Parts: sequence; structure tokens; C-alpha cells
Amino acid sequence: MSPTVLSLLIIASIALAVFLGYKTKINTGLFCIVFAYAIGCFVMGMSTKNLIASWPTNTMFVILAVSLFYNVAAANGTLEKLSRTLLYACRSFPGLLPYALFFVAVILSIMGAAYFTVLAFLAPITLLICEESKLDKLTGAVAINAGALAGGNFPTAALGVVFRGLMDTAYENNPQLTPIDSFSSTIMMCGLAIVSSLIVITVFRFGVKANREIGKGVVFTKPDTYDKKQKQTLTLIFVMMAVVLVFPLLKMFLPNVEIISTIAGKVDVGLVAMVFATIALLMNLAPQKEIIAKVPWNTILMIAGAGMLIAVAVEAGTIQMLSDWIGSNVPTFLIPIAFSLVGAVMSFFSSTTGVVCPALFPLIPGLAAATGLSPIALFACTVLGAQSSAISPFSSGGSLILGSCGKEEDRNTLFNRLLFVAVPISVGLCAVYNLIVSFIL
Repeated sequence: MSPTVLSLLIIASIALAVFLGYKTKINTGLFCIVFAYAIGCFVMGMSTKNLIASWPTNTMFVILAVSLFYNVAAANGTLEKLSRTLLYACRSFPGLLPYALFFVAVILSIMGAAYFTVLAFLAPITLLICEESKLDKLTGAVAINAGALAGGNFPTAALGVVFRGLMDTAYENNPQLTPIDSFSSTIMMCGLAIVSSLIVITVFRFGVKANREIGKGVVFTKPDTYDKKQKQTLTLIFVMMAVVLVFPLLKMFLPNVEIISTIAGKVDVGLVAMVFATIALLMNLAPQKEIIAKVPWNTILMIAGAGMLIAVAVEAGTIQMLSDWIGSNVPTFLIPIAFSLVGAVMSFFSSTTGVVCPALFPLIPGLAAATGLSPIALFACTVLGAQSSAISPFSSGGSLILGSCGKEEDRNTLFNRLLFVAVPISVGLCAVYNLIVSFIL
């Protein structure tokens, strides 16, 4: 089989895996593993040992470890109480409520709460606040969705650890290229996402007529005080963040100090999270059975399965072929927008971390080297583009928000507004923003 035909077969299998996953509601990663096995071993002649070795162990371990630790805060009510406390602090300026909701979601995500966890906690509260404060429900939904995603891009947060792993893997598959620092790259990505989100929220806040009455009659209930276990959990979260962040940040500012570089190289977010998860269990802060049950096994399987199929694509030269084709056929200045829009379209129906980024990230190192574009800009455009359509009612975020609507009539109205208002505006604004970012970086 010629390399071109083989590459087309692999591309078709990736698209088919995404389609089957969406249509059957069976984890896309399972279909990816099946196609990786069929194509890798029976078409390309790979050994089963080499195929199994392509399972992204490092990425899987980091997601597992971080989830175990932060599930403690979810299980004992710390995250929910933290969100209510932060919202109560905003009672004096209801006109800025969308921004307050956004930053509450950002803080919860940076502190390690998974995207779904943040929305599961905030969506019911947000829609209730929208009812009481006359804040447009779509604006509130956009605010918490954007905050959960933007904060999640932080290097130690739930999404950030995945993106760091995928960036590192992309360069491992291109050993001839100098790798970028995935830690500082995700910090920059988080900052870019926050700015982009604030622009989108501002458009909704002042562009929607219903928001002119915001703040009239809003009632904020003061949350209960933190109990002993919740205070201990918060302390552990802050200490762990300090341990994980201090030395990598010092390395960025003092790159020539050997002792700092050595320690920073030994600080791994997955291993540190596992240590703190063990400490939390020893302190009996949450039931072990519950925090293990809350691990996002579905996401892990999706990412790992996609990683195996992408590894087959790398072995077949498909990634290099796609990179060369884009570099030759798409004008250089339009490449960031292309990645942004492709990511948005893919994410409309599928997972950003499980499908979009594992499929597109491997293209970026070679493409950046060939075109002279910043790889950080292309990684950011891909992620921000994919996240711009995550508010879709067909995606996990949009469906969680819809599920929080108590009335069928409200749910149907919000469904249409998510699909025909929020998604087009978010995707369009993000594409323009990404084009500007690509010229700056």
C-alpha cells in the first residue's frame, strides 16, 4: 500500500472513530484502539508489543493523579462551598455579575476542579442567580463555561496537564526539533484564554438587551463556614500548588541557577499530586472509594485510545504528510485561523482533550518549523478554537448547562440560543482573536 493511500486510510479511520463515538455514545477511544490495532498490526506490520507501547502512560498517570487529589475537595464539599463564598463576595456589584461568575469558574478550575465538576457545581447556581438578578441566562452560561475552560488551561489544572503532555509528546515524535517549554506555554495559553473569554463575555454582557435590567432584586445567601476537613483540604490545595509552581517559575526567571533547574526537573505534577492525595487519605478528608470513583476514566480512555491511533499515524508518516500539505497549500498567515476553525468544528461534536488536540497537536512542531510560525501560537489557536465551540448543546459543557434548566420551556429556548447565538459568536470572535495573537507571538 502506498504511503498516500495508507495516510488517507488513517485519516478516514480517525474521522470514522469520532463519528462512531458521537453516533453510538461509545467511548471514541475504544474505536481508536480497534483501528490502531487493525491498521498498525495488520496493514503496516507493527508488532503488538510496539503498538501497546504507544499507550500514553505519562499523560494517563498525570490525569489519574491530579484527579485523585482534587476529587477529595469535590467529595467533601470544599469546592462547592468555595464557589458559594466567592459568589457571595460579589453581592455589592451585581452589574459585574457575569465577570464575577467567570472568575469564580476560573479560580475553581485553577485550583484543580475538572471542567465538568466546575459546571456541575456552578450551572444550577448560575441559572438560579440569573432568575433572581435578571441576568440573561445565555450570558451566565457563557461566563461559567468560558471560565471553566480558561482556568483549566493552567499548567497544573485539569486541562493544562493534558495539554502539557500532548505538547511534550508532539515534540518527542519530532526529535530533530528543539522542544518548547510546555509549562510556560500553558501559562501563556491560560492568559490568552482569559483575555479571549473576557472579550466574548463583554460582547454578551452589553450586547444582549435583557442585561439592561441586571441586578434588580438579586438575593445572595451567605454560605456556611468551612468545617475542619474543608479547611484542611484548602490548605493542602494551596501547599500543593506552591510546591508544583514555585520552582518551575523560578527556573523561568533564573534559568542559569543550577540548583533551581535541578529541583524544577524533579518536580512532576503527577507525582506531587499522588503524594498529596495520599496525605489527604491519611488525614481521612474523604472516602477513598468515592474519590477513585470520581476519576474521569472515560476521558483517560478517550485520550489514550486517540494517542495510540495518532502514534500509528506518526509511524506511517501521515502527520508529516498533513503538515507538508498545510504548509504548501494554506497561506502562512491563515494557518492559525485554519487550526482555530478546524478545532472549533471538531470540538462541536467531540472532546477537545480526547479528540481534537491529540489529532492536531502532532502537526504543529513540523509545521511551525517549516513556516516560521510560533508553535506556541499554533498550540494556543488550536486549543482556544476548540474551546470556542464547547458551549454547543451537543458538547458535554452545553449539555450540562441544559441539564441544569428546571423548566422544559427554558431548556428548549436555551438550546436554540446556545446553538445559533453563542456558538457562532464565540467561534467568530475567537478566530479573529487568534489571528491577532499569531501576529503578536
